[in-house]
Amino acid sequence: MRLFRHTDDLPEDARGAVLALGNFDGVHRGHQAVIGTAQRIARELGVPAGVLTFEPHPRSLFRPDEPPFRLSPFRVKTRQLEALGLDLAVVCHFDEGFLHKSAVAFIEEDLGRGLAIRHAVCGSDFLFGHKRAGDVALLERYGKRHGFGVTAVGPVTDPRGGVYSSTRVRDALLAGDTRSAAHILGHFWEIEGRVEHGEKRGRTIGFPTANIELGDYLRPAFGVYAVRAGVDRGAGTEWIDGVANLGLRPTVGGTVERLEAHLFDFDGDLYGLHLRVQLIEHIRAERKFASFDELKAQIIRDAEAARAALVRPVEI
Repeated sequence: MRLFRHTDDLPEDARGAVLALGNFDGVHRGHQAVIGTAQRIARELGVPAGVLTFEPHPRSLFRPDEPPFRLSPFRVKTRQLEALGLDLAVVCHFDEGFLHKSAVAFIEEDLGRGLAIRHAVCGSDFLFGHKRAGDVALLERYGKRHGFGVTAVGPVTDPRGGVYSSTRVRDALLAGDTRSAAHILGHFWEIEGRVEHGEKRGRTIGFPTANIELGDYLRPAFGVYAVRAGVDRGAGTEWIDGVANLGLRPTVGGTVERLEAHLFDFDGDLYGLHLRVQLIEHIRAERKFASFDELKAQIIRDAEAARAALVRPVEI
């Protein structure tokens, strides 16, 4: 998948594509339906299929003081989009200038003159442009002027009638309901980051951990999780079962929110590597223990519970 950080001066073979438009935070099953529609239309027209998305997420400008909320920061979202088999991704830099660009200017300058798209696909509730003044009707009207078609995909629902949405994923994770989040996403939610040096307390009790700062990620329910960790091996990813604490570590006076993952039956150096940690099952809430020895005893029980959780059948 080719990645472009602008809409002007693109190579000719990247213009004239069918593009799915949206933020695609989480790349959940609803997003996948929009993207799949774009891919189908692109095949019919014999042109490339791609997405046009926005970074950073517009909410970071609209509501900058709110807690972190991202399901898929840029690096992760790009990997998830590439896994769907797209030909290209166009990323519009969402800064103050773009925030104040009118909906008509976005259509004419970016979709029309810059990208010369053949077709746009979006959710039926897609809004864009300054003060979110642009909608599907405006996109269709100006699309006719600029020679591109528009397809709006309605809400996609699960068998029980729930709409696949990023909001539902966030709500599930905040409740510690990893299975429901995975059902909406189509895969277990994961936190990815570079492994950093910690205080190495876990090594003293036989539970060394790989430590990842949470950055822009949503803070799900704090506590202990059964996890699967993906170790970046360059040509592929090695998946290893484990147990992780996500939170502040109150027993040791922690002040920084962090994911600390212990990988079962693993003896290796992970420092500096990118690690992907899937949250499979929430085992218990985070709490403060009276002593480090009490914490150690609980970690042993947590590890046993995590091993049991990871062998249970899973349906997503």
